[in-house]
Amino acid sequence: MSQFGVQIHGKSRTKRFGNGKRKVKFSDKRRSNIGNYFSATKLADAKHEKDSKKEVRRRGGFVTLVLKSAAFANVLTKSGYKKARIKGVMESKDNRNFARQNIITKGTIINTDLGRAVVLNRPGREGSVNAKLSE
Repeated sequence: MSQFGVQIHGKSRTKRFGNGKRKVKFSDKRRSNIGNYFSATKLADAKHEKDSKKEVRRRGGFVTLVLKSAAFANVLTKSGYKKARIKGVMESKDNRNFARQNIITKGTIINTDLGRAVVLNRPGREGSVNAKLSE
């Protein structure tokens, strides 16, 4: 399965049941169990005005949008959602290097025109950035 470049994670075969019996594998690994690569959604450059998206084929022929670079975010305010430009990535709870590399993931604190906001969704899966203003 290494030819596809993505790992398949599963339960350990060395674990045992509570009575001491060894666990037996129910099925072998299949290509359909493989996930996709991590789509690192980056902050768009100053010269790019729009978000850049890419279509990715999923299992069963479904096609979803993957956000490659984000310039705008849908920010939730007290009066509703507003579209705001993303100025920078402040910090990331996933990895501190993501903030240095301007990678946006769920839970990342971004700086927008309206103020600091927390990303609520997974931009690499949904094709947009939804955020909520943080006080």
